[in-house]
Amino acid sequence: MSEFQKTERTTITRLPKRGIYDKETIYTILDEALFCTIAYTGEEGPFQIPTGFCRIAGKIYIHGSVGSFYMREILSKKLTVSIGATLIDGIVLARSAFHHSVNYRSVVVFSTAELVTDEKELYEALEAFTEKMCPGRWNDIRQPNSKEWKATMVLSFKIEEVSAKIRVGGPKDDEEDYALDTWAGVLPLKITKQELIVDEDATHPVEVPAYLK
Repeated sequence: MSEFQKTERTTITRLPKRGIYDKETIYTILDEALFCTIAYTGEEGPFQIPTGFCRIAGKIYIHGSVGSFYMREILSKKLTVSIGATLIDGIVLARSAFHHSVNYRSVVVFSTAELVTDEKELYEALEAFTEKMCPGRWNDIRQPNSKEWKATMVLSFKIEEVSAKIRVGGPKDDEEDYALDTWAGVLPLKITKQELIVDEDATHPVEVPAYLK
């Protein structure tokens, strides 16, 4: 894949070697991250909110209630938002407090919202969101009815002004600190699935589907 064009807002100036503009890398991070934070400045000042999202081709999709204040505000006022997604891969333990860090992969997108009204695109976005959270789930559940569709707002954001920043590897200590008797290295972190918890209100037993085993 090609690279996204740098802009004043997306050019990494602090440790620029960590800056990534490659489309494939950016898309991979967005596809792995389950949540993002949407931030903007409205009439009442700064605002940010975490939310689930999905990516289809060159767009990010979010969904919520048609009564969502922040979704209505960024749409009606055509506000530029900052969308950030971060994956923490490990805690970097150095020999000095100053050089402790984290290994991470992050993406920041600047974009404006577009209301999704096309029925096919709406369906694909909600299916992609469900499948991202739990692959195999969409075909195992009741599809939204007309009332639920009318109560749901879906917004899309073009991925054009964007960059990623990544840190990998171990600690970078001062030369004199390597002689200290202090353990140093990386404590890896990873989201893992835990044992299923059945719905307490279930009216009858249902076999656990293969995609959850």
